Amino acid sequence: MSETIPLSYLSQYGYCPRRAGLLLLEQAWSENEYTASGRVQHERVHSAGIERRGNRLTMLEYPIASEALGLSGKCDCIEATASAQGIALPGETGKYTLYPIEYKHGVVRDEREYQLQLCAQAMCLEEMFGGHISCGALYFTDARRRDAVELTEVLRTEVRRMAAALQELLAKGRVPPGKYGSKCKKCSMLNVCDPRLSANGNAYCMRLYTVMEEPEA
Repeated sequence: MSETIPLSYLSQYGYCPRRAGLLLLEQAWSENEYTASGRVQHERVHSAGIERRGNRLTMLEYPIASEALGLSGKCDCIEATASAQGIALPGETGKYTLYPIEYKHGVVRDEREYQLQLCAQAMCLEEMFGGHISCGALYFTDARRRDAVELTEVLRTEVRRMAAALQELLAKGRVPPGKYGSKCKKCSMLNVCDPRLSANGNAYCMRLYTVMEEPEA
């Protein structure tokens, strides 16, 4: 498989294409209270491995990849339940239905990019093992609540579009322009990319250029 893009960048791109571009092309990163809290909570949730209980396997931090999407990463949790209509898993006997779960810190939030990230994980698993995964879940750690997500064709089409957009971003090597909005206030990358400063800087340069071009009185 050729070089892949981290699957989590789908969520970054869904939040802000410029943010994804800074991470992907310039390896820029800045942490704030929100990202630090999320990272700590995520590290506490679980470590990689497979837990067996009855007819169910719980696969944690499971590595996944898709050549078709050009993405790779890890699935926080996969609940694999024994089923005659399921799929075979490497190193396991029998067949299983797969139910991917993506962990998110904080309170419950209806964020489209989270659903897209979860759907991409399911699409990776389908490519790796075959079969079809119709549903998964988002688990919000602070609320201790699991929200089921139907992995519709609409979501799958959007995942393919965004994966292609990330590949195009990587190929062109140019960070998309930004526009200041409400999401910027909580973005950890604000000090790195602040669109307001960029706009002011461009305006200043244009004024300076205009003055230099004006003929002397």
